[in-house]
Amino acid sequence: MTNYPTPPFPSQKQPMPGFTAQMDPVPDHGEKSYRGSERLKGKRAIITGGDSGIGRAVAIAYAREGADLVISYLDEDEDADETKRLVEQAGRKAVLVSGDIQDPTHCRQIVETAVKELGGIDILVNNAAHQASFKSIDEISDEEWELTFKVNIHAMFYLTKAAVPHMQPGSAIINTASINSDSPNPTLLAYATTKGAIQNFTAGLAQLLAEKGIRANAVAPGPIWTPLIPSTLPEESVSNFGKQVPMKRPGQPAELATAYVMLADPLSSYVSGTTIAVTGGKPIL
Repeated sequence: MTNYPTPPFPSQKQPMPGFTAQMDPVPDHGEKSYRGSERLKGKRAIITGGDSGIGRAVAIAYAREGADLVISYLDEDEDADETKRLVEQAGRKAVLVSGDIQDPTHCRQIVETAVKELGGIDILVNNAAHQASFKSIDEISDEEWELTFKVNIHAMFYLTKAAVPHMQPGSAIINTASINSDSPNPTLLAYATTKGAIQNFTAGLAQLLAEKGIRANAVAPGPIWTPLIPSTLPEESVSNFGKQVPMKRPGQPAELATAYVMLADPLSSYVSGTTIAVTGGKPIL
């Protein structure tokens, strides 16, 4: 078992959306540990939110498994450049696309970039997300509610709709849901609501695309140590983050990579419409 950091963590706060290098401890994305075995050799993937956190861990794993990537991110150029460096270090292509996925036109541009630069799309990882915490429903503005839905669920629809016509039988769509899909945190009301929608969207999408030979699945992370945490949660919550699950610590992004690889692997050809929970022992039933 890897000896990963356990809370309490040093007090820390960052502006949204947060930066990896400023975190203490710095997350593990599998930079030194992930070893590929050509499970995704020659595949072409889009990863949204691929600059940091879970997205970076997936990018590293996919590249080391043999995939070329389009990495979508908002505006965190420093983090995105580091992910690109790690992908290219693995000998694979990394194309960075910055911009706001709230905009359906930008979502379509991401897909168009993948088709142009990679020659097609075999894997779509809808991972980017927005969250913010509020102690009272009165604190959630109309704009905040709409922003959360636009980033977390509307963009997933726009990207999927644009990508499917370019996907061949055997392709895979993987959506990042959350433990909040089944066990919502009341202080993350808007975020948790969208994550429930993502799980439902995935289940319906898998049935809709089955005849095309395209699989759709979700990964439901528990508490994962990413820049979203110090940039969106109160400092006291950050200090004890992850303590609530049976393993008594947050997961590291590296610990989710194998789930995303398995769901993208052509050998997982009968796996569709499911959610893989990665929650540090907290059951999702």
